[in-house]
Amino acid sequence: MSVPPASPSPRQPALQRWLQRFDKLRVKLFLAIAGTNFVLVVVAYAIHAWSFDQGLVGYLNQSDEARLVPLINRLADGYQQRDDWQWIQEDRQRWPDLLREVLGVGRSGPPPTGDARRPPPPWTIDPRMLLFDADHNVIIGPPERAAQAVLKPIVVAGREVGYLGYVPRTQMVSSLEQIFLSQQSRRFGAIALGLLAAVLLNAALISHWLSRRLARLGEGATALARGDYATRLPVLGHDELARLAGDFNHLAQALEAARRARQRWIADIAHELRTPLATLRAEIEAMQDGVRSLDQTGLASLAQEVAQLTRLVEDLRLLSLSDLGALTYHKEPLAFDEIIEEGLTAARPAVADHRLRVDLDLQPGVRVLADESRLSQVVANLLQNTLRYSEPPARLSLRLRESAGRATLTWDDSSPGVDEADLPRLTDRLFRVDGSRARAHGGSGLGLAIVKAIVEAHGGALSASASPLGGLRWEIVLPVYRGEAAHG
Repeated sequence: MSVPPASPSPRQPALQRWLQRFDKLRVKLFLAIAGTNFVLVVVAYAIHAWSFDQGLVGYLNQSDEARLVPLINRLADGYQQRDDWQWIQEDRQRWPDLLREVLGVGRSGPPPTGDARRPPPPWTIDPRMLLFDADHNVIIGPPERAAQAVLKPIVVAGREVGYLGYVPRTQMVSSLEQIFLSQQSRRFGAIALGLLAAVLLNAALISHWLSRRLARLGEGATALARGDYATRLPVLGHDELARLAGDFNHLAQALEAARRARQRWIADIAHELRTPLATLRAEIEAMQDGVRSLDQTGLASLAQEVAQLTRLVEDLRLLSLSDLGALTYHKEPLAFDEIIEEGLTAARPAVADHRLRVDLDLQPGVRVLADESRLSQVVANLLQNTLRYSEPPARLSLRLRESAGRATLTWDDSSPGVDEADLPRLTDRLFRVDGSRARAHGGSGLGLAIVKAIVEAHGGALSASASPLGGLRWEIVLPVYRGEAAHG
């Protein structure tokens, strides 16, 4: 017979919910801080109480020994006068009288007439006193305490004639000392309770303060998850939480900028695609309506618009593959100067039409590990940018040098230049200093972004600055080839 599974206890969910209410950072911080300080207070109280107890007992023992010196002297004088202990052994009353006289113990009754002072309290050493002879035999005192007694020699004429013994205080004392000790213990207990109350209050305040700051971070993270990138947190102080709030604000700012860039990117792509499509549509409608004849000139115009669309889509595809890390490179040792010269040779008709004078200062033998087609594309895109924006007659100066294991290509063209504020954005996708001029020259605003992606994929760097020729200076830095061919 199978046994049915046990049904969950109805109290278990309620218990779990009750425990979950306490499973909060504020409660954990409070328990951690309060628990740690509670242990410290208890340990401090125990150490202080033990130290005070031991100190009090030690002080009283030292006080006892100091007060025994006059009594030892009186006993020595009595023995010297009678040469034995019979004078005190036979007269039992003489021992308490001697203690009362020398130590001031055992007094009772009203004070003498005319003396308004109250008698001092009895000294608790009296029940612990013993008198031994020279052979360590107990003369006066309880024999059962002889083994616990500390012996002080009684010396007469350089000879030990007996010993005064006393039992030290090794445990909590009684009488007035015990009362005083009890009072101090109560005071220590009150102080400990006050410290515990302060600890609990302090733990509650600290846990509330920390949990409130962390709660703000949590609320901000939730807002970011909802897409509210305008959320900012107050940065209070200079501690780790303040730095975390500052980092959160930088993250929110970066996400907000990324969203704006994405929206602008989509809008720019739509605009770039719409322009050649609108031209194609107008050309086709004109041919359909018979306004324009379907001849080689019309087909050439359509082919030009299709080519522009193809270039734009291909550039977008190349950048997307680069972002995904899926753009492949067949790298091999190449002579950088030869790649530059081949690119200029291929564009010689366009250079001549633009009346562009090219000055070359290329160090021969500078080899880099690169993909030939991609590196040629870098040269072609930079040359196209120069041809598109330099005013004829234009000038281009190229300088290639190798230094410290790096190959540096300096690309300077003539005016017009670019404002310094726009230089860092030249490699942004679809960015143009003057959008209308760029569209008039057929540019998509992606060529320089492609150049940057290719250069960085080769382990290099691309930077823009003002050129001494009046236009732009591009500086490309690539690592010099030192090894074998590779694929990437």
